Amino acid sequence: MRVSLVVATRGRDRELGDLFESLAAQGDPAPEVIVVDQNGDDRLAPVIEAWRDRLPVAWQRTGRAHANHARNLGLALAQGDLVGFPDDDCTFPPGLLARVTAAFAADPALAILTGPAASPEGGLGSGRWRAEAGPIDSQNVWTSVIEFNLFLRRGVALAMGGFDERLGPGTPLGSTEGNDLVLRALRAGHVARYDPDQRVVHPDKRLTPVAVERAALYARGMGFVLRRHGVPARVWLPFMVRPLGGIGLSLVRGNLLGARYYAETVRGRLAGFLMPDAAAGLPLPALAGAAA
Repeated sequence: MRVSLVVATRGRDRELGDLFESLAAQGDPAPEVIVVDQNGDDRLAPVIEAWRDRLPVAWQRTGRAHANHARNLGLALAQGDLVGFPDDDCTFPPGLLARVTAAFAADPALAILTGPAASPEGGLGSGRWRAEAGPIDSQNVWTSVIEFNLFLRRGVALAMGGFDERLGPGTPLGSTEGNDLVLRALRAGHVARYDPDQRVVHPDKRLTPVAVERAALYARGMGFVLRRHGVPARVWLPFMVRPLGGIGLSLVRGNLLGARYYAETVRGRLAGFLMPDAAAGLPLPALAGAAA
């Protein structure tokens, strides 16, 4: 079972080499790697050249700085049975792809497989993650999905229209595009499962100045997707209330950075949730190649 990995990248080169190193260590067969380059310069040329003989790497360029547009470009080019979308600054632990392909091979009905983020320092990375393995539904999808640890059968990804380009980095709704894709697939009757031991290593950016700067942008995407899929109040309300507790606790502890982070989070989630046209355009049209 062949895996295609679509890497949307911008502003990084050394980290991309680290990702390639981890992919080369996955063993045979090597994954197909499609790099969709959003840079306006040639910074990736030496990285791609250095790896041409070690990995099957395709280099696709785009002038549009938009992560989901880049992912969809790569998805349309992919040839593997399965597709994944690693970030350009993550790494795959040894044996990850063997674990993924074995899970899909063992269950022909399985359409989507996810896992959590792992911290480079050990343990789980930032975010709230389910402890137990099992099926994904509209209530637990919020603690089961991150884009860089999301694998789908290629035909399903194409039929769903790939990632919604209204969402994700490069848009005013800066996150939760993976959750949206999984929820659209669930609506279409596909089976998705979460494996807490299927981990991808990603830099841990929780409660850093960068995280605070992006908090409202990312939270707006989550609020929008919560509204789009009509989840009940018992699901969406905790996502609005919990950051308020974070503000209070951070202030008590004198953690002003944390208080700012939670304040921006609740502000962004409310703004996204209150957008009136969340369900417009659904379902997305299939991407080219879906029939095949």
